[in-house]
Amino acid sequence: MIIAKAILKINSNAVFSYTDIDNITWLNGTTPISKADIEAQFTAVEFDMAMEDLRAKRNKLLADTDYLALSDNTMSEAMATYRQSLRDITEGLTTVADIEAVTFPTKP
Repeated sequence: MIIAKAILKINSNAVFSYTDIDNITWLNGTTPISKADIEAQFTAVEFDMAMEDLRAKRNKLLADTDYLALSDNTMSEAMATYRQSLRDITEGLTTVADIEAVTFPTKP
């Protein structure tokens, strides 16, 4: 999967099939991309995938408390702070290690 994402990061219109990094078949006139160029994207793709996972977890936690944000509810300051902390959790993350070190706030 990382190979496909790396290829598509370089050329979002690429058409190809593959079994591994050494066996890529370029289809429909797609200009081949070098193995080195594909591998150079792996770190960025790993970061993107880790961010997707983090955002999915964050979004689930926000969704679990969305009912508290409805106009007919009065949200506590602690809950408002919790929800803002969840929204801010992706700020400043630049590496997979940063993402793996994230600690989610405790729900009040």
